[in-house]
Amino acid sequence: QLRAGNSPAPTMADANAPRPKLATVKNVIGRTGSRGGITQVRVQFLDDVNRSIIRNVKGPVREGDILVLLESEREARRLR
Repeated sequence: QLRAGNSPAPTMADANAPRPKLATVKNVIGRTGSRGGITQVRVQFLDDVNRSIIRNVKGPVREGDILVLLESEREARRLR
């Protein structure tokens, strides 16, 4: 049983887990989703400035914001 302040020992799966990637929002493409609650943005990775992808973001976002991407290989489909 875990109590406040106690954390389980790291496992081998944790050591091999992919690290989150930081990316900065370069431009806001537009709103999407059935109610417009999702914003499509182009992000540029901080560790590889030659690489940029399009992602969907839930919640408020603007140019210059830094996102923590838990998954960085998948790219969103373009808005229609």
